[in-house]
Formats: sequence, C-alpha cells, structure tokens
Amino acid sequence: MNFKLKNDTFLRALLRQPTEYTPIWMMRQAGRYLPEYRETRKQAGSFLGLCKNPDYATEATLQPLERFPLDAAILFSDILTVPDAMGLGLYFSEGEGPKFKRPLRDAAAIKALRVPDIGKDLRYVTDAVTQIRKALNGSVPLIGFSGSPFTLSCYMVEGGGSDDYAKVKTLMYNEPKLMHHILEVTTQAVINYLNAQIEAGAQAVMIFDSWGGVLSHAAFHEFSLAYTHRIVEGLIKEKDGLKIPSIVFTKGGGLWLESIANTGCDAVGLDWNIDIGIARQRIGNKVALQGNMDPAVLFASPDAIYKEVEHILGSYGYGSGHVFNLGHGISQHTDPEHAAALVKAVHELSRKYH
Repeated sequence: MNFKLKNDTFLRALLRQPTEYTPIWMMRQAGRYLPEYRETRKQAGSFLGLCKNPDYATEATLQPLERFPLDAAILFSDILTVPDAMGLGLYFSEGEGPKFKRPLRDAAAIKALRVPDIGKDLRYVTDAVTQIRKALNGSVPLIGFSGSPFTLSCYMVEGGGSDDYAKVKTLMYNEPKLMHHILEVTTQAVINYLNAQIEAGAQAVMIFDSWGGVLSHAAFHEFSLAYTHRIVEGLIKEKDGLKIPSIVFTKGGGLWLESIANTGCDAVGLDWNIDIGIARQRIGNKVALQGNMDPAVLFASPDAIYKEVEHILGSYGYGSGHVFNLGHGISQHTDPEHAAALVKAVHELSRKYH
C-alpha cells in the first residue's frame, strides 16, 4: 500500500501539528443529497445492499471526493452493522429508518448476546476498507468508524430509533446489570471492529456517541463514557510507523467536554450547541476539536455559509488542532452547490489563522 499521503492535513490537525489551512470533511458526506449516490443506491437495490457490497461501498465513499476537495474520506457503512452481526436482524422500512427483527427485550436474549466474529460476520466492511484505501491511492486519509456502545444499545433495546428512549432507560434503571452486560459485549465488539478496520487500512477512527446526550450526568458517565473510554484504550494506536488518531463525538455532550477529552482520544467532536472558542479554552490544550457548524446553515445562501464559516474559524482562533465539520450529518435536502461553497470557504478563509 502507498503510505505516503499526498494530503495529510486532516491527520496533522488531529495531532495538533502545524497545517497550512484548516482541513474539512463532512459527517454523512456520502449520502442522499448527492444525485450520484442516489443512483448507486438504486443500483444496489437497498441501503443494506449498498453497505454489504464492497464495490458499491467504495463507489459511495469516493463520490463526495470526486465532487469536492475534501481533506478526508470516511468509510461508507452504517453504525448498525455491529448489532446486525450479533444476530438482531437489521432491516430498513421505507420512511421509518432502521429496525431490528429481534430486539433485546428479555433477560434470556440479553444474556445470549455474543461478540460477533468480525473476520466472518463483518468481512464485507473490512474488505470495503481495503478496497477504498487502495482506490484513494494516497490522495487523502480514510476514516473508519463505529457507534458507541450506548448508542448501539439504544437501537438494540428499542428495536429502532426512539423519541424518548423509554425502553432502554427503563432497563438501565430497573436492571442495571443487564444493561451493563449489553454494554460489555458491545464494547468488546466495537474494539475488535475498529481494530479490524485499522488493520484493513483505516488511518483514523471515530466513535459516534449519537445518543449519549439524552442521559443524565451520572448515567452518561456510567453507561456511556466509561465504555467509550475502554474502547479508546483498546484501540491500535500505531500502524506502519504512523499514529492512528481517534475522534469521540457525543451529540449533546457539551456539558461533559472535559470528561470526554480525558478518555485518551486525540480529538473531540462538537455539535453546534457550544461555541468552539469556549470548547478550545476548556479542552483545546489537550485534544484537537472537530466541528461544529449547524448543518441547517447549508440551506442558506453561499454568502450566509461564508459568514458562518468565518465566525467559527474566528472563534477557534489561531493555530492548529481544528478539523472543520458539521455538528451532525449533512441533510439529504442540502444543495450540493452549498456543500461546495462550504469547502471552498473553509479552505480560503482558514489560511490566515495558520
């Protein structure tokens, strides 16, 4: 494999090394807002058909990079591949999002939960990582990822998405031992899964704690952060003589930035509820920061996007350690031209801060 990257700005920013400009990639950058992605998904026949076929996954991963000069690629996959590999029967119903045929609803099902064999049950993901890395040919780094154990558990217990997390929270407070069992098994699965992605060629990894922010202060530390911490500790830290940085993103985690930074991760992802300058004062001498524009800004005019980019860059201030991103995934209703305006604005406006 070609280890010399033509553009390593993203990796250097994560390690808080000097860069010429602020790098940018976008969460969910390969997605339904791109007409070419919609075409590929149609060919694949379904979302899962797209995820489980390395050729299609490679095609989807590369599409945004062919369109925009982004500084990183992220593996095209889904966080729910892990519970699917645990035998919960993932499916997608039109307009309703992900569902599980066999959610964890009783003690017997929970106690029967096992760590999947990554090499067998998630081989399609590691094959895609290897294929994407080869196709990138050293142009930009490749990010691997997983959901956090708490976020995955929410889907596994609820049986799909949720507005109130009533089932998972009831289990958590009524039967904490059972909840911890789900989290233990899932944590081991995530460590194995991310390390398999690193072995296959991922050059940075991200943990998406999408639902950690719905917890109380005490519950977040006990049921989410403690397990994220164990994952970060269990990750391969170096491959082929290069550091593999890790990013932890908790949506709604602004209250707990110091605790998140203490997990040992290299970067903390921010949603748009916190000012990035304040976040930098709190934890920026310890970790890099990734974020944090409200994705809805992309519905506004390119001028408005430009202003918001200037505001975020100015708030972060001078020096390295900032990876520009959205505070959550890009909306499927975004005009690709507006995404292009965002990338251009970040690259142009950030140079004066370096």
